Amino acid sequence: MKRTLVILITSLLLLAACSPAAQSSGELIPITLPSGYIPNVQFAPLYVAIEKGFYRDAGLDVAIDYNMENDNVALLGVGDLDFAIASGEQVLLGQNQELPVVYVLAWYQDFPVGVVSLAEQDIRTPADLAGKQIGIPGLYGASYIGFRALLQANDMQENDLTLDSIGYTTVEALVNHQDDAVVIYVSNEPIQLRALGYDIRTLRVSDYTSLVGNGLITNQQVIEEKPELVKAMVKATWQGIRYTSEHPDEAFEICKQYVDNLAQLTPAEQEVQRQVLEASIALYHVEQNGATDLATWQNMQSILLEMGLLNGELDLSHVFSNAYLPQAD
Repeated sequence: MKRTLVILITSLLLLAACSPAAQSSGELIPITLPSGYIPNVQFAPLYVAIEKGFYRDAGLDVAIDYNMENDNVALLGVGDLDFAIASGEQVLLGQNQELPVVYVLAWYQDFPVGVVSLAEQDIRTPADLAGKQIGIPGLYGASYIGFRALLQANDMQENDLTLDSIGYTTVEALVNHQDDAVVIYVSNEPIQLRALGYDIRTLRVSDYTSLVGNGLITNQQVIEEKPELVKAMVKATWQGIRYTSEHPDEAFEICKQYVDNLAQLTPAEQEVQRQVLEASIALYHVEQNGATDLATWQNMQSILLEMGLLNGELDLSHVFSNAYLPQAD
């Protein structure tokens, strides 16, 4: 009996020693997690993972930081960060600059970019964009890359239409008839436009090609030196994503603690934000358990090569890993 007890205690101590928390003598490991943009209901899974204790239970003390996405990738690549939230094209662009960043968890399975137009324009397919003036935040970032992928998937070129760089005024540009259509995030501006009473049509990039959306990334050094930390971060973040998908009402209430003035919005305004959250959840596809596949990365690489943003083909086996994902239920 005593020998059995000794073996049991020894096993428990070994398990504890393998956990990230044990590496800090029982203290939580501080993690700064850059996400890009500003506090928003679209980041609900991160807020949920904090408030429901998923990060804490994994031995982590996560603080969200809001910075520009490409800056986060650069900082991660040189070892100033351990993790960040970024979209697939940023990982490839970072690898092209010899930054050893690695994508370890897919948050958005559907690339969230699309094109929205007023119904009166009768834009029903990408081919209908020919000859039109299209408003876009700028000739950079996920919006531009997603739009170029939409054109490529439909054998179109940028010179088939006119692009109008308008910054983040896409709703205003559309309703004021400055542009015939605008490039947007499918979980955001279309909902705003419908709430304003406009009849619209949306072309979703994900309906025409598969690209790598936002996910959790780390770097090769962290993977090699702290694999248990990567597993813990992936697991807790995935728990936040899944819980948000399964409990959207609770997730929205949690967002009120993190998103400025959300709790002070009128009921109608809150309903718009609630719909933004629902539309975001639809992009997660939790049944895929956070995995990405080689074909999707090849599609992303193809569009970046066509745009001249890569020096050549990358070894995609170094770009992403599904090895740290939690087991499917």
